[in-house]
Amino acid sequence: MEVVADLHLRPYYGDEDETDGLYHSEAKRGTTAFHAYATLYARVKNKRYTLAVRRLVDGDTASSVLAEFLGLLDGLDAEVKAVYLDRGFYDSKCLTLLQAYNYAYVMPIVRWGKTIKQELSEGWSRVIQHELTGKLDGHQGGFHETGDESMSDDLSDQARSTAVKQLKALGLSTYAARTFVALVSLGEGTAQDVSEVADVPRTRVYDAADELRDRGLVDVKQSSPQRYWAISTETAGRHFEQEYDHRVTVLTDALDQLASADRSTEQQGVWTVTGRDTVTERVVDFISAADDEVVYMTAEELLTDEIAECLSTVSDRGVTIRLAEMSQSVEAQLERDVPDAQLFESAWEWSDTPAGRLLMIDQQKTLVSVLVGANGGYSLEPSDETAIWGTGQSNSLVVVLKALFAWQLANNRE
Repeated sequence: MEVVADLHLRPYYGDEDETDGLYHSEAKRGTTAFHAYATLYARVKNKRYTLAVRRLVDGDTASSVLAEFLGLLDGLDAEVKAVYLDRGFYDSKCLTLLQAYNYAYVMPIVRWGKTIKQELSEGWSRVIQHELTGKLDGHQGGFHETGDESMSDDLSDQARSTAVKQLKALGLSTYAARTFVALVSLGEGTAQDVSEVADVPRTRVYDAADELRDRGLVDVKQSSPQRYWAISTETAGRHFEQEYDHRVTVLTDALDQLASADRSTEQQGVWTVTGRDTVTERVVDFISAADDEVVYMTAEELLTDEIAECLSTVSDRGVTIRLAEMSQSVEAQLERDVPDAQLFESAWEWSDTPAGRLLMIDQQKTLVSVLVGANGGYSLEPSDETAIWGTGQSNSLVVVLKALFAWQLANNRE
């Protein structure tokens, strides 16, 4: 019997966070996410019999799938005359497997690399020798010959995929995002031109172009057929930046109108914040609102330029800044950025603990964080910082940290 192995990648353009079982591979048709599967079937007397259907998941490679299929064939009580494979199996590891199993095989050669392109451009039959070198064991169409111009094609596909994803995040529909990216690469074109390079049905290009025209991203030439011209990338960048700034302003104004006029300064319990960037935002927010005093202890790695600038700003308006001592290099930077800051000696060696930051604002608001990795050990990964904060004179966290800081500062004064 003859057997056929195929890889099938069906592009997926939806929300990846809400869909399980996607397979990620090199960019193709404007996406890197696919519903993917591999099939193996036999042809016997012009009839087709399915032997295996294999779902692909991230981490699978062409050679790992082929190894499973060849192992399955080895267990059958049948003679395999030849194995036919699609271009997705064209890489060195797959060829090595086929040779190891001693099967006759037929496989399309991917026209990548100057040498093989030159050989395939000849129109007469002959036998050639060609050594495969370069990356091994890719996904669909995974072999790339070193130094080949296909590497730039891959980068272009990746850029298209990234551009489409960001345009969708900025509010464009999927078809409009793909159409705009296609027009940027084409310069200008008809609906048919766009459809051929953007994987957008030609009839849907017209709707997408109307959406882009309404957003000021394309101009239309009234000709037969109509032609579309995309604004420059610089103009598009300014356009989205202005639109984004406007939306943020409108949002802020609306939220200001909804915000409680009298937010409670006395709260029971504590609030939890996760993620280093988010914790830094809270620290900056709290310091910016200080009226009298900021007391801050922190692991050196967490003292960012943004926090130092914020400390400098509130110090300039008369707020007292008290900082735990750090290394000489960091202290030298703080002396330049916050010359009026008062340094005090910390009772802890920060490197020996998972402590992240301790902050007290006007003796009424406090925050404390820890840095703990997934395995329970110390970590400085951005996602592994967790903080709790509270506000009010009688808040339990405020009471505890106020006493702690009072003891620390008293010891330094002695």
